[in-house]
This record gives sequence, structure tokens and C-alpha cells, in this order.
Amino acid sequence: MIPTVVCRDPSGLADGGVGESGSRVPPMVGSPHQPVLEEAVLDGLGPVEGDAMVDLTVGAGGHAARILERVGPTGKLLGVDRDSVALEVARGALKPFGDQVVLVEGRSDSLCAILQKNGWSRVQGVLMDLGVSSMQLDEPLRGFSFLRDGPLDMRMTPGAGRSAMDFLVDSTVEDLERTLREYGDEPSARRIAQRLKSLCRRRPPRTTGELAAFIESLQPARPRGRSRAHPATRTFQALRIAVNDEIGVLERTLPQVAEALAPNGRCVVISFHSIEDRVVKRFFRDGVKDGTFFDAARKPVRPDADEVRDNPRARSARLRWAVRAGEVAA
Repeated sequence: MIPTVVCRDPSGLADGGVGESGSRVPPMVGSPHQPVLEEAVLDGLGPVEGDAMVDLTVGAGGHAARILERVGPTGKLLGVDRDSVALEVARGALKPFGDQVVLVEGRSDSLCAILQKNGWSRVQGVLMDLGVSSMQLDEPLRGFSFLRDGPLDMRMTPGAGRSAMDFLVDSTVEDLERTLREYGDEPSARRIAQRLKSLCRRRPPRTTGELAAFIESLQPARPRGRSRAHPATRTFQALRIAVNDEIGVLERTLPQVAEALAPNGRCVVISFHSIEDRVVKRFFRDGVKDGTFFDAARKPVRPDADEVRDNPRARSARLRWAVRAGEVAA
């Protein structure tokens, strides 16, 4: 009922340590990451004394700390993140929990290999908080946001793989159009792709500010009060998803999560756009049908008005949960 999972480590980071390029970036600055839907996460995971839990996107450690409080001194948590800089923040935040915490630099689609490497077997809960964190958005050198000018980078693992600028240069018009349409729901995908490739042949944009200004120049003036979104918002989202293979990583991770869960173990996934949410919804729904999961959320949990007021970046969050069923083969 569960697809066969070959325990490879496509990120090359299951052993921890620095990223594949060995590079580091300056520490993240700006406002700290504020975890979203904290109580809903705890309700969905249901951690109790002595549980073994996994946070596959540990980030600054906010959710992980709340989970560790629930599992008590006999419980433990394995925290994974592909971002070495975020992992250092988590290391400081979770230091009071001592050896209850194991932190590993790696991608979520390396879950099987990471568990084996660290001597873990089945776990009672797995959390995935997808997307980009406030820490990453607020650090200009990471290149995730056009609100602060910085290099056009967008890599979750600093220095590893192609940057967003490299992606623009290497892509064909057709590839770029598909990326903007599928990952950004950009209605002007064809025109933007054509103009961007024309620009790249002369001089590719090297900073987030240059790219944002160019995209804005292609769009008609926005009527006052009609939209708060910058014209480049969809393009930046699409490029980030493509550069980091976020949908591919998610699709490869979910079967490994199902395999890692003990009977009655619970998985919680927080997504921030409809593409991710559709992948999670379909996987959970199919899992209930084939008996992999005993139960799953029919509708996503959304933040209430108070949380959105206190943390505007939570407004698009959707949380889904599922409960592992039956006996799991060793």
C-alpha cells in the first residue's frame, strides 16, 4: 500500500555538516520567524510523554520547542533543515532540551536515510512546515524577497545548485513560461518569459531589485486600491519553487513520511499555496483509500483573524493532518 522507498540521500546532506558547496552566508537578521498555527500543529500531532517526533523543516525551532515541551524528558525530536543558517538558529533555540534533540542538515526527501543514519526507526509524529521562513525573507543576501535588494539567489541550501539568476539564464522561453504559469499562476507568463529571456541575452538581472523593477515595467499601472500585491510577487514565488525543486521534494518526501510513521502515528503538513496543498491533499486522500492512513483532514485548518493580524505572513497557511493506519511492516 505504501510505495517502495529507496533510502538514498539526494541532497548529500544526511550526515549533517555544511552544504554541498561548503559555503556559508552571513547570519540571518531581521525579525525572527514566527511559527504559524501553533495550537493546530499540536492538536494535529497529539504529542505525549515519551514520543519520538520529527520536524522536517525545523527552521528557527519554534514548533520544535512546543513539541518537545509536550513529549517531556523521555521524548525526543529529530530536526531536519536544508538551510545551514536556519539550523544554527534552531541549535541555539533548542539548546535547553539537550540530547533530546538531534539536528541534521539535509532535505526532507532524505528522511529515510537520515533516520537510518541516526539509528531511529518508527516515529509517532512528523511535521512539515513548507515554504520560506521569515528569517530567509528578511535577509537580503538570500535573495528571496524584492522588498530588500540583494543578489538574485533564492537557494534554500546556501551555495548549492543553481541560483535564481542561473535558472533564468539557463531556461528556455518555454521552460520559463511553464514555471511562471504552474508555480506562480502568472496570467502574463508567456509575455514575461519572452521579455525576460530577451533581457538575459543582453544582461541578466543580478539583484532582486533589478528583477522586480523589470517585471513591474511590463505590467500596466495598478488602479489605486485594486491590489496590494506587487507585480513581481508571482514571478518570485515561481522562481523560488523551481530553484529549490520544492514540489518535487514534497512529492518524494510524503511516501517516506508514511513509511516512517508507527501505527497511529500522525503527520501534519502546513502549506502556503494551492500547488503544495493539492499535492498533500491528494496524497492523504489516496492514502485513506488504500489503507495507508486511518483518517485524514477533510478540509484544511486556516489561521483565524487574530493570528493573521499578529502575523500577516500566516494568512495563506493551510494545515492538513493524517493518521497512519494498521500494522506497519518492519
